[in-house]
Amino acid sequence: MELPPTHAEYFGHVRTIIGMVLALSLARLVNGLTRFVQHPGTIKVYPVHLGWVVFLLITIVHFWWYEFHLMFVPVWTFPLYGFLIFYTMIFAALTALLFPDQMTDYRGFEDYFEQRKRWFFGLLAFAALLDIGDTMAKGEDYFHSLGMEYPIRQAAFVAISIIAMFIRSRRGQLVLVVAAIAYQVSWIVRLYDIL
Repeated sequence: MELPPTHAEYFGHVRTIIGMVLALSLARLVNGLTRFVQHPGTIKVYPVHLGWVVFLLITIVHFWWYEFHLMFVPVWTFPLYGFLIFYTMIFAALTALLFPDQMTDYRGFEDYFEQRKRWFFGLLAFAALLDIGDTMAKGEDYFHSLGMEYPIRQAAFVAISIIAMFIRSRRGQLVLVVAAIAYQVSWIVRLYDIL
């Protein structure tokens, strides 16, 4: 008679699937970034776009790190598994929005990003909301360990993402992405330096 899978085996399975999707997301960002090196004369860097690429690289690596806390999930269900896969796929969608398969309809990354930024920031806001569900899945103790800054942070990311949809000023967008990167790095160093 076969023994049922252990909690560690369920966690390992979920972690593997999440890792595959996140690895594809990171690969898309790295491949996109190498375009600027491969075609320096034909592909012009747009600093705002590049800033959000850096932000997403940091965020995905961070996400992969703190998903280790899923080991505290006492019971695995298909809805929880489905939720986590869906949440992870949002990162894949965000990376695809930053680096589309083709750019023939656009005059470059600035034109592309400006025309598609509402989709990007809409998904970014959605990801911030999904993160709350992900955090709650890890348990009440884990949720409370993040302190009051966590819900404020998530609400701020949703609000900032919505505001970013309508900012037309290049300087304003640049300030926003630099602030988002600085805060994200600060959050990671302060809370997640050590598991």
